Amino acid sequence: MHDFLISALAFIVLIGLMVVVHEFGHFAVAKLCGVRVESFSVGFGPRLFGIKYGETDYKVCLLPLGGYVKMTGENPGEDQPVDDPEAFSSHPRWQRMLIGLAGPVSNFILAFVLMVVYFGWINEVPNIPTSTIEWVTPDSAAAKAGLQPGDVIRQLGNTQKPDLEAVVDIVHKNPNVTLPIAVDRNGQPIQSTIHIPEKSTKGGFELSQTGMFMQYVTGPIKVDQTVPNSPAERAGLQIGDAIVAVDGHVFHTLDPLVDYLQAGQGKAISLTIQRNGETLPPLVVQPTEQDTQWRIGFVAVPPADPPIHEKPMSFGEAVNESRDFCATGSTMIIEVVQKLLTRKASVKQLAGPVGIAHAAGQAAQTKYWAPKFELAAEISLNLGILNLMPFPILDGGLILLLLIESALRHDISIVVKERIYQAAFVVLVMFFVYVSFNDVAKLSVFSHLKP
Repeated sequence: MHDFLISALAFIVLIGLMVVVHEFGHFAVAKLCGVRVESFSVGFGPRLFGIKYGETDYKVCLLPLGGYVKMTGENPGEDQPVDDPEAFSSHPRWQRMLIGLAGPVSNFILAFVLMVVYFGWINEVPNIPTSTIEWVTPDSAAAKAGLQPGDVIRQLGNTQKPDLEAVVDIVHKNPNVTLPIAVDRNGQPIQSTIHIPEKSTKGGFELSQTGMFMQYVTGPIKVDQTVPNSPAERAGLQIGDAIVAVDGHVFHTLDPLVDYLQAGQGKAISLTIQRNGETLPPLVVQPTEQDTQWRIGFVAVPPADPPIHEKPMSFGEAVNESRDFCATGSTMIIEVVQKLLTRKASVKQLAGPVGIAHAAGQAAQTKYWAPKFELAAEISLNLGILNLMPFPILDGGLILLLLIESALRHDISIVVKERIYQAAFVVLVMFFVYVSFNDVAKLSVFSHLKP
């Protein structure tokens, strides 16, 4: 019950903020264009309190699930005074497009600002005194340097006994530079050099681009959810299982495991599993490829929080990191949509309100800020991009209809618009129910119902 309440509260706060910011974008541009805004509501349902200023009722309503803006003449078939110059429908199409675009743009701005605040005022980095390599990508810069899993870095560049933070900083500041590196391997010193690659074109520089995945927690990967009908579920992986080893390799976090799957190029893997304290016979799992990425189909429990301290960036660095974060996140969202449209991914893999609430509850319960800011920014980006999709009821659908009317040089019939919106509403409700059902089915409380 405690987890449920935290998840519900975190979901309400998170979605409420995202939607209110989205609607404020519509509101601000509508006001600038001279459209009459009848109400700006935080929440839905009966009005609790508020103030009417000018023509707009600013109010707080009973159900705290976002908010809305009500503009005169925005809905097809809506009664309005004839030739009302302040009605939404009376304004030029380009202004109505701007109003529709303003909501998603506000979400993009919010995501960017959130991450600038995080990087510029917080920026949590691991405070781990040693730098142990957990996994090395084959044929990477680290592999060419002769590094192996289990090596402890004793020197990198001119820095002796660098901690994990120092390793990340040195690599980040030396793209396209060859550095001396010394490691301790089972008590034996090993000397070598490593060539740091150029910064990736997809987002910010990650240490994994060198092929090094560092260990920063000690426990095994634990299964939080399994994807329905995935290789992992078919092999017998269950919620709560601990993955002790993969083909004999010990992984503590998901990133090196994912990299191992890519290196294997679809080769079947053997999982050593602990369930309820007992070690099971190995589970053989055959990865499947989804748009060049090999997956086995499970969601991991967030690892235990490592020791952290804050190291805020300069404003310029924070802006650059936030830009890279938003660019990478947006690209990932677009790729997911493309996979869905080309049937390379299943709708069952999407997270709806229940899934978002589950993630929000986990982020709320961690003592660090990074998961909170990152989740909020990711959801804001999602909301912005999804609302730009050319589907009726969504902002992208409004813009598409306005573009069609501009090409036709006349308005589409009100009756036709009403039928389009009604059909779209039914489809969205059905999609919402379907995704929510899948979310609920993934929860651990229903794991015993799975075959």
